[in-house]
Amino acid sequence: MPPARHRPRRHVPLTLVSGDALILKRGWASRSSDRWSNDDYDVLSGSEVVGRIFVANDSAPDGKPWFWGLAFGHLEGRSPKHGFESTREAAMAAFAKSWRRV
Repeated sequence: MPPARHRPRRHVPLTLVSGDALILKRGWASRSSDRWSNDDYDVLSGSEVVGRIFVANDSAPDGKPWFWGLAFGHLEGRSPKHGFESTREAAMAAFAKSWRRV
């Protein structure tokens, strides 16, 4: 019998200093499209998608492949609204910092 295929974890917790929690959810777990990669995450607040973090190899500046961006409808009063970072963790921190600015 062939070995079972294992998918990576679906959720990565991203806790904000204020006590609010954001969750990273793998793109394949929250979108029905077959166009996702292991480096593609939706950012959820509760059950609502409020942004996205993913590797944007072709459009990213040198040394900063991780794109983060707030979803439409969650932009007002927050700045910056998107950016590029060198690691997923740095993108998560930048997203959380922008999210707190309301």
